[in-house]
Amino acid sequence: MQDVVIIGGSFAGLSAALQLGRARRKVTVLDTATPRNRFADHAHGILGHDGKAPQDILAAARAQFLPYRSVTFRNDGASLIEGEKDRFVVTLFSGDRIETRRIILSHGITDIMPDIPGFARAWGKTVLHCPYCHGFEVADRRLGVLYFGPLSAHVTAMLQDWTEDLTVFADGHEVEPEFRAKLAHKNIKLVEPKVTGIIEAGGVLSAVQVASGAEIGLDALFVGPRQKPSTNLHAQLGLVMDEMPLGQIIHVDEMYQTSVPGIYAAGDVASPRQSVPLAMAAGNLAGVNCHHSLLD
Repeated sequence: MQDVVIIGGSFAGLSAALQLGRARRKVTVLDTATPRNRFADHAHGILGHDGKAPQDILAAARAQFLPYRSVTFRNDGASLIEGEKDRFVVTLFSGDRIETRRIILSHGITDIMPDIPGFARAWGKTVLHCPYCHGFEVADRRLGVLYFGPLSAHVTAMLQDWTEDLTVFADGHEVEPEFRAKLAHKNIKLVEPKVTGIIEAGGVLSAVQVASGAEIGLDALFVGPRQKPSTNLHAQLGLVMDEMPLGQIIHVDEMYQTSVPGIYAAGDVASPRQSVPLAMAAGNLAGVNCHHSLLD
């Protein structure tokens, strides 16, 4: 019987495992080695690790678990969760089963790529989702925002601190009058037709093609694709979900516990505010709160 099974061994999962390992609890971390930011060459905004490759940060973190012998890592995922608090059974992709008292879901989310040629190839390189993560590296260049709803206005406002050459692509959508007026006031270009292609070479963007046939030169495009949890465990368990502008996330309380007692969640799968530092902080707290629950 394990104390905790952590499903997802990226930044949130490892942070939770570290706290539980230091408490000398028996922990199994399941990881499929497919973190959300695997498409990016470098991670930014992480104190002490700014500019490092995400996979290198994770590898260094896992190496630091050597003293914590109660923590076990398995290159595997979870296909089924059964049971209840103190008596959960997790079935792995491999067919193995693990009994555990608690579970932490930290498997992250999947970004859903739109059906735009070239989009997926440039994702994480010059098609980007986070100004704080990538804005500095593309500052003072030709930047664009692909309209994805009301949040686009906020992203556009932020990007004005990184460039004076900004274009908003409406992608065939009706842009809110207030946002349209702000664009005109700030002399920010608005391209109305639907985006039909991302012109790139090796993931390096050079232009955005629209339905009119025009090609607008660009160096980076900021977007907000739809997203979903990277497994269907939330549906199996009947977890309460929160609807956010870009998709659903798992609802958690102030202790990071889900609607099912004994199951916790942390990281991007349980927060609309998504970044490596925030995932690490959430994982830390989920691990601590999970440990406290084991003291009962």
